Amino acid sequence: MDDDEPLSAWAERRDRKIGRLRAVPLAAGDGPRGTHLAPDAPRVIQRWNGYEWEPHGFAANLAEARSVLHLGTGTGTGAVPSPEPAPGPAPRLGPGTGRHRKPRAGR
Repeated sequence: MDDDEPLSAWAERRDRKIGRLRAVPLAAGDGPRGTHLAPDAPRVIQRWNGYEWEPHGFAANLAEARSVLHLGTGTGTGAVPSPEPAPGPAPRLGPGTGRHRKPRAGR
């Protein structure tokens, strides 16, 4: 938290994450690791309650865990909605070099 940030802004940012799900493999090791490791290992589905990750469900493997996690996006059976796009028109990318564009050969 930045010293200049109001507490209400921090609390709002924290509250947006409540309900977020994650899948943690049930495999021997030091703790949560990359999802691509041990794809056949069972997984615990955990839910963020604003203070800690709590058990929420169980999945038999990576594919089942992904289907639970991506329900809200229409690609699975989980319950987390995808975030809404920012309001307003999309940025226009017209011709030109632009500040962050990769320079072309010969220019």
